[in-house]
Amino acid sequence: MTFYRTTRLMLSSAAILSFAGSAFALDGQDLLKKINAAYSQQGGTVAADSVDVDGTTVTLKNASFKPNAGEAISIGEITLSGVEEQDDGSYYIEEAAFPDINTSKDGVTLSAQELTLGGISVPAQPGDTIDSMFFAESAHTGAVKIVKDGTEVFSVLESDANATLREDESGFDFDGTFKSIKADLSQAGDTPDSKEAIEKLALQHVQGDITMKGAWDPQPGTVDLSEISLDITNVGKLNFGFKISGYTMAFIKSMQDAMKQSEANPNKEEAQQALGLAMLGLAQQLNFEGAQIRFEDASITKRTLDYAGSKQNVSGQQMAESLKAMTPIMLAQLNIPELQNAIAAAVSTFLDNPKSLTVKATPEKPVVFPMIVGAAMGAPNTIPQMLGVKVSAND
Repeated sequence: MTFYRTTRLMLSSAAILSFAGSAFALDGQDLLKKINAAYSQQGGTVAADSVDVDGTTVTLKNASFKPNAGEAISIGEITLSGVEEQDDGSYYIEEAAFPDINTSKDGVTLSAQELTLGGISVPAQPGDTIDSMFFAESAHTGAVKIVKDGTEVFSVLESDANATLREDESGFDFDGTFKSIKADLSQAGDTPDSKEAIEKLALQHVQGDITMKGAWDPQPGTVDLSEISLDITNVGKLNFGFKISGYTMAFIKSMQDAMKQSEANPNKEEAQQALGLAMLGLAQQLNFEGAQIRFEDASITKRTLDYAGSKQNVSGQQMAESLKAMTPIMLAQLNIPELQNAIAAAVSTFLDNPKSLTVKATPEKPVVFPMIVGAAMGAPNTIPQMLGVKVSAND
C-alpha cells in the first residue's frame, strides 16, 4: 500500500513538472520578433528558416541578416544559449554563438573564428530609455585572417569588446582590444618608389595592438572616447580621443528616421540632398568638448628622416635641421600667430629627440559643430583659438 501511494505521488509530481515545463517553455518566435523589433532601430533584422527551442537554448536555423540599407547576408546557424524570459516580457541571452566565416572572392579569402556575443538584453518593446535598448555586454572573435593568392596579408589573433551598464543606469562604460594585429606590406607597393619606401622604413611586416576605452551618458548625450590607441612595434603609438555632448537617444532616433526616409525615396539624388540637410540640422544638437592626438615614437621618426634625407643626398640629421628651419615659414602662411610659435617649438624639440608629440583641443566651453564648420569655411585661422588648441612635445 505504501509502495502504491509513493508510486502515485511520483507519477503525479512528474506530470505536474511536465505541465509546468510546457507552460513556461520559451517562445522562440516571440524572442526573434522582439530581437528584430529592437535591433531594427540600430542596424537591421534577422530572419531564420526555423526557430528550434531546447530548454534554455534557442537555435536559429539557416539565419540571415538584412541591414537597413543593403542586401541580406547569409549567416547559417545561430545558437542562443542561457535564454531567460523576464517577467516584463523582455529576454536575457547568456551567449549568442555564430558560425565561423570562410569566404573567398577574386583570390582573396576571409576567415573568422569564435564569433560570440554575451550578456544580451532584448527589451519587451523598443523605446528611448536605456532599459528599452538592445544591448550586449561583450563581443568576441578568435582569429581573423585575410589571405590573398595564398599569402596571409592581414590577421588579428583575437578581439574583445565589453560594455558595462552602471548600477544607477546613468550610462555605459566600454572598452575593447584587438590583439596581435599583423599586416604583410611586402607586396603592397604599386610603384618601385613605394616599394622602396616600405623597405627602407622597415614596414614589410608590421605588428601591434589596438585598444579603446570610453563612456556614454545617454541623458546629456555625452560620449567620452578617452582612448583609441594603435601601438605598432618598432613604429610608435598613436592615441586619439575626443569628447562630445548631445548624442542622446532622441538624437539617435532622429538620425535613424532621416536615414530611413532617405532609403525610401526612389530619387537617390533628392534623397541624398534631403539627408544632407537633415544631418546638418541634427549637427546643431552636437557640441564639441575636447579632443587629443598623441604620438609616441618607437624609432619610425629616425628611419623616416634618414630615408627622406637620402632622397636629397643629405643625412637624417641634416633633414631634421632643414625641417626645423622650414616649419616657421610654412606656419606663417596660416596666420595663426598665437599657435605657430608653440608648434614650431614643439616640432624642433621632437626632431632633436623624438619621444612624443601631443595636440590638444580644450575649449573654455562646448562649441556647437555648425560653428566649427562655419569657421572652417570662412575663417579657418580662428579655429585654434575657438577650440583652445595646444601643441607640445616630449611631455
